[in-house]
Amino acid sequence: MTLMMTPMQLDLDIRATLRSGKRRFDLQVQCTSGSQRIAMYGPSGAGKSMTLKAIAGLFTPDAGHIRLNGRTLFDSAAGINLPPQQRNVAYLFQDYALFPHLTVRQNVGFGLARGWFNPRAREKLQKVEHWLDAFHLQELAHQFPDELSGGQRQRVALARALVAEPNALLLDEPFAALDPALRVKMRLELSQWQQRLDVPMILITHDPEDARILGEHVLYLRDGQIDNREEHMALGERIG
Repeated sequence: MTLMMTPMQLDLDIRATLRSGKRRFDLQVQCTSGSQRIAMYGPSGAGKSMTLKAIAGLFTPDAGHIRLNGRTLFDSAAGINLPPQQRNVAYLFQDYALFPHLTVRQNVGFGLARGWFNPRAREKLQKVEHWLDAFHLQELAHQFPDELSGGQRQRVALARALVAEPNALLLDEPFAALDPALRVKMRLELSQWQQRLDVPMILITHDPEDARILGEHVLYLRDGQIDNREEHMALGERIG
């Protein structure tokens, strides 16, 4: 079983204003990209997570549109706002969000069709077994998340995300919880997995090394906007 992927086409134009007491944050992100590997890079509080969650349907902008591969996910003017389960994207959280009471096989199976809320441990679904094989998880299939290393948990989370064959994989600071040595290993491993499986990827990070290794198209976010000034375009060329 292989995923047949066409180049990802992202058309993003979103605006939102958030207020907390006297504080105000304005998000205005506009970009188009045909890259298979987009990295949104910038400091904490720049609006990266908000932008990624808007693509996933976990945050609703005030105005604008989001189109992925020609399909409109959100368009305020047209009254379109698809729920997350209809967007066919996979969101990988920072902490991987594995279910502690489910085995590795059950966690991967949970990424399949809605309604499969309690997959039995011996369920042998073809897609689940394929992704267990793809990420070298068969020997760990009966173990629980607290028995796994950080790198193993990440592989389980990736397998669960990909079992539903999404149009894009959305990664929210995927290495933030890892120690420096494991970050280096998993960064290279994710790059190799993405190239081998040919799955389009949008990653957000505050680490320039993540952007350098994983980003074909690097977007630098600062204060809620993509910073296109010449010095940051040069930075993007160096790390892209």
